Amino acid sequence: MRLPSWLSPVWLVVGAIVSVQVGAAFAKSLFELAPPTAIAWLRMAVAAAVLMLVARPRLTGRTWAEWRVVIGYGIALATMNWAIYMSFSRIPIGLAVTIEFLGPLAVALLGSRRWLDLVWVALAGIGVALLGVFPVTVDWIGVGFALLAATGWAAYILLGRRTGVSWSGVTGVSVGAMLGALIFLVPGILSGGSELLQPKVLLLGAAVGVLSSVIPYGLEMVALRSISPGIFGILMSLEPAVAALAALVILGEQLSWVEIVAMGCVIVASAGATRTLGRQATPPEDLLPG
Repeated sequence: MRLPSWLSPVWLVVGAIVSVQVGAAFAKSLFELAPPTAIAWLRMAVAAAVLMLVARPRLTGRTWAEWRVVIGYGIALATMNWAIYMSFSRIPIGLAVTIEFLGPLAVALLGSRRWLDLVWVALAGIGVALLGVFPVTVDWIGVGFALLAATGWAAYILLGRRTGVSWSGVTGVSVGAMLGALIFLVPGILSGGSELLQPKVLLLGAAVGVLSSVIPYGLEMVALRSISPGIFGILMSLEPAVAALAALVILGEQLSWVEIVAMGCVIVASAGATRTLGRQATPPEDLLPG
């Protein structure tokens, strides 16, 4: 599909980032009506249903090796989505997304032997360390959940590369999303109970699934056909700032100056590390957060 001359792939990626973070802010607004685990499952279920309908993956005739890697992929995806929502329930969205970004940053720098890349590692470490050095009120359980989400994102990237070998196109993503939704089916329903049947929760939960997964994935897949890995990575590095802005506008969340500086350190480190990512020609779709 040829893009109109006025519709740059850069704007498609920006639109995807905005969609993800607006969806995150709306998801957090639902935590007063239903627990984060229930909302996370609802998001995964909606995304899985849409992706399975679009991709129509072949499930029969698959080897155990193919299923093993996609099961791990689904676990990583589910863990990432659940953990970041648990983090949102305790700390500001902008801060949670900043910490979560340590996952793809670590993968981008994995095995690097360039001294400059050590600077990016140190800068990201300084950003996180600031939260413990200065007198700022931080919920460390929320930080822990964000770090778990970062670990899930890193595993998602590494397993995504292997999944893409045996599951063509978006079939691996759709099956992984389905498995992730199944993994959290019981916890999601048990934690939400009758609250999941509220029309507002169902409607906004479905909207969150579309905003946070379906729309951004579609926009990014179109953009990735004509955008370089370097530019894509730099744009993705802006996601923590967009998350903080969306949370400020929709939820009225404000960050302290320490949290803003920490966010800036991680953003700069991520953008710098993108140079390594671009040199290694890593497929930019590996960064997609599901």
